[in-house]
Order: sequence, then C-alpha cells, then structure tokens
Amino acid sequence: MADVQAFDGIEPIERQTMKKVAWRLMPVLMLGYFCAYLDRSNVGMAATTMVDDLHFSSAVFGFGAGLFFLGYFLAEIPSNLALNKVGARRWIARILITWGIIAALTAFVWNDWSFYGNRILLGLAEAGFYPGVLLYLTWWFPSYYRSRMMGLFQSASVISLFVGPPVGGLLLQMHGFAGLHGWQWLYIVEGIPPIIMCFVVYVLLTDRPHEANWLPPEQRTWLQNRLDSEQTQREAVRKYSLLQAFSDYKVWLLTLAYFGQNISSYGLVFFLPLIVKGLGVSPEWIGLTAALPYICAFVAMIAWGYHSDITGERKWHLAVPALVAAAGLAACAVIGVGHPVITMVALCIAMMGQQSLIPIFWSIPSAMLTGVAAAGGLAMINSVGNLGGWFGPSIYGIIKDTTGSANIGLLFLAVGPLITAICAIVVGQDRRLERMPGRASAAAAVGTSRPDPSATAKVVLK
Repeated sequence: MADVQAFDGIEPIERQTMKKVAWRLMPVLMLGYFCAYLDRSNVGMAATTMVDDLHFSSAVFGFGAGLFFLGYFLAEIPSNLALNKVGARRWIARILITWGIIAALTAFVWNDWSFYGNRILLGLAEAGFYPGVLLYLTWWFPSYYRSRMMGLFQSASVISLFVGPPVGGLLLQMHGFAGLHGWQWLYIVEGIPPIIMCFVVYVLLTDRPHEANWLPPEQRTWLQNRLDSEQTQREAVRKYSLLQAFSDYKVWLLTLAYFGQNISSYGLVFFLPLIVKGLGVSPEWIGLTAALPYICAFVAMIAWGYHSDITGERKWHLAVPALVAAAGLAACAVIGVGHPVITMVALCIAMMGQQSLIPIFWSIPSAMLTGVAAAGGLAMINSVGNLGGWFGPSIYGIIKDTTGSANIGLLFLAVGPLITAICAIVVGQDRRLERMPGRASAAAAVGTSRPDPSATAKVVLK
C-alpha cells in the first residue's frame, strides 16, 4: 500500500492525515475496482473456448463484448448524480452487488442475442462505479495527491489483468465439472467477489471527511479546510454549472481523448488472449503470457503518476504515454506474428503507455469541475468516452474476420491513443492545476504556520 514520507516543510498533521486516509480508503476502492475489471475482462479469457462452443465469429464476439458500454453509457450520468445525492457508501455497495449477480449469470448465455442482452445489463449494473470513485477521490484527496491516488486505484485494474488470465486459465480447466463448460465456471466464480465487496464497502467507506470518526477532530478539520480552500480557488477561476459542464468545448475534447484511449484499451482487454493465441502460444500458457504486458504497465503507471504530481505538469504527461501506446501498437502490426517475441515486447511497450496515461487524464477534468458539475461532467466523459470500448473491439473483430489477420486490426487500435495525444495537446494545461491554494492558506484555516507552496510530499509503494 502507500506510505507518506515528508520532504522538508511538510507538517505532521498533513503527513498523518493523508497517511490515515490513504490506508483506510484506497484498499477498499482498489479491491472494488479489481472486481470490476475482473468481470469486464474475463470475457476475453472465456472467449478462447466460448466462441467455439457457442459458434461465435470474431465480429459477433467483439460486438457483444463491447455492448457492455452501451448499457454503461445509458446509465452512467444518472448513476453518478444519484451517488452525489445519496452518498458513495450506499450507492457503490448497490452497484457492486447488482453487477456481481449479472456477471455470474453470463455463464448461462446460449446464443448471440442472449450474450448481447447480458452484456448490456452488465453495463447498466456497473454504470457509475468508476466515475463515482473519481468523484469520491475529490471529496477526500487534495489535488496534489490525486494523480498518485488515481494511479494506485487504476493499478487495481492492471493487477486484475495480470492475475485474471492465469486464474481464468485454471478455471477453464474445470470443463465438464457438474456438467458445465470451463468458461461457465469462470463467469460464476469471478462473479462472487463483487457480491462480497458490497458488504465490505458498506461497512468501511465514509462519505465525507467531516463524518470520519476514525480521524481525530483536528485532522478532520485540516482536511476539510484544505479541500474547501481548493474548491474556492477553482471556482474563483470559473465555476461550472451542470449545463455548462455538458457544453464546454474542453470537456468535449477530453471526452474525445477518452474515447480514443478506450478504443485501444478495450480492444486489447477483450482480444489480447486471442492475439497471444495467434502468436502460437500453447493453450496452457496463454493466461500467463497475456499477463506480461500488464505487469510492465503496473510499474510504469505508478511511477508516471507520481512524477506528474511532483512536477505538477499534466499535458505532456498525458500526451507522451498516448504516443508511446500508438507507436507500440503500430509496431505490432508491422512486426506481425512471424516474430512472436519481438511482438510481445512491442505489446508490453504499448500497454505501458496505454495504462500510464489514465491516472494523468482524470486529474485534468477533476481540476476543472466542482460540485454537481463534477458529478455530471466526470460521468459524461466516462460514459461517452467508454463508447470507444464498444467501437474498438467491434471494428477490430470485423477487420479480423475480413482479413484473417490481427495486424490491420492492431494498426486500427493504434489510432485511438493518437487521438488522445492530439486532444491533450489542444486542451493544454488548465490554470486550476497551477493555482491551487498554497499550503500556507490551507493551514491558516486551522491556525498553523505553513511553508512555501512548493514544498512537496511523496507517496511511495511499500
């Protein structure tokens, strides 16, 4: 987990408060997201046998897998507005139990239309979890810590992506047990963790700092004053209404950027096991081999998010990994299946760029938007942007069926992060990222003298 160490000038109250908050909240949020990504990505591992058992083409599978995002799109904004109203603890718990049940029921789809319907329902059930956590992090972590916390949170998805395939491979070996296929057992077993997490979230999460009885009063006061001071500063630059958040051109550019990155992200999530299989990897090694790019990405995203927070720079910290992802995918297409080891290296590089850009991305809209505008705006970016998770796998599947090769499909996926990089450069560095209130002003609210705003704290993995 994370520990907070001080540079010169960081007072004990900040160090102790942020350490307690990180240890209390981040493991719960990470476990929830681990479950979310396990249930999103297990369809890719199941596909190695499921597509043959149900007689699916690559186009049918890619289209159906991506339909998750149609349900997600329809329910995302209402779900996040509901979370903002009723609180994160109850709403996230509701999300977890409903998606766990529907994820397990995927085991009983019998044809293409039942698969399509199940994926739409899964998207409806899970809608609001990711942007809800994004909003929740703004309630608890000052902007200086946010990319690192997003990096930790996002790392749970990467962990699930390198733990999930090997575990999925083992579950596929249960073929025939109790009369079920291995891919059916995969869905059933991996639907159980989010149901358990429903109760963990309900017990351990706290909605707002002023409600945190597990923090001493002086720490609750310090944290709430720091967060209130940052919100005041943001709104002094510009305070968005909900309607303004939905119509602002920068918000829509960020939505397009997120759409682009999801084209490649979910194209890889859903098809990576099949891509690895196409490189000639034997079935018993597909899971472990598909995990390698995510192991590399885990290290890269934590380090990159930390570096962005320390420097305070966002634009190029977003654009550069997006360009790396595009270059890695394009290299895979050029190299082809004839050189499997080199192709795997290129896939690892692409995945490092792909995953490293995500924590940086969300620090930009969360610095622009506050209050209900943040709830609606973050949900809109996530819901519309996640349609790239439908578009990417669907087009990849069509290309694969048409050409019989993954190479052109990978070249298509490379276009997604290229769009992200262009949008990031156009949006630029938002002034709110450079004008956060100094530590002195935050401390003044609790009657303490604070050092220069350039003093820093760092989060390191233990």
